[in-house]
Amino acid sequence: MPKLTKPVVKYKSSFLGAGKEYRKEYRETGNQRLERYADLDLDKLKDENEFEKFTEKLNSQAKGVGLPEGYVPSSIFWLMEGEEFIGQVDIRHRLTPLLKETGGHIGYDIRPSKRKQGYGKLILKLALEKAKELGIKNALVTCDATNIGSKRVIEANGGKFESQVKGTAGKPDKLRYWIHA
Repeated sequence: MPKLTKPVVKYKSSFLGAGKEYRKEYRETGNQRLERYADLDLDKLKDENEFEKFTEKLNSQAKGVGLPEGYVPSSIFWLMEGEEFIGQVDIRHRLTPLLKETGGHIGYDIRPSKRKQGYGKLILKLALEKAKELGIKNALVTCDATNIGSKRVIEANGGKFESQVKGTAGKPDKLRYWIHA
């Protein structure tokens, strides 16, 4: 059964192998979207100490440690099925004006090869449980208006459409949904 886990050293080999495949899958689908792990030096992370520092950095974001200016604390979880990295979710603990308009509380991503298999619905369901534990009673979740799959995932998890926000700089409009966590 797939589960959410904090980034930990235990999943180093799975994450590193998936990291290479993850980026390859994005290239093969022609998706130029930047994702959290696009710029990682996976060879450097093969070193046990470097990977431990990497996971500590990801986990420290929940405490607000080492965040760039304007960022809010966020909890990052990996969706794992056994030892296989399936995707990741980022739960932002509070909203800035920009997050309130286009980003939301929860951002998730499933590897392209694992899409259309129910993992999107599952990762959001599990993320909503974590959000509730963090004291988020109503979670804002957004998606590109062009992302029909994500729209369906949000609606399947009880998302109530609020509004559509005009995209900027050639980006698609954003759909904004609220979900009672």
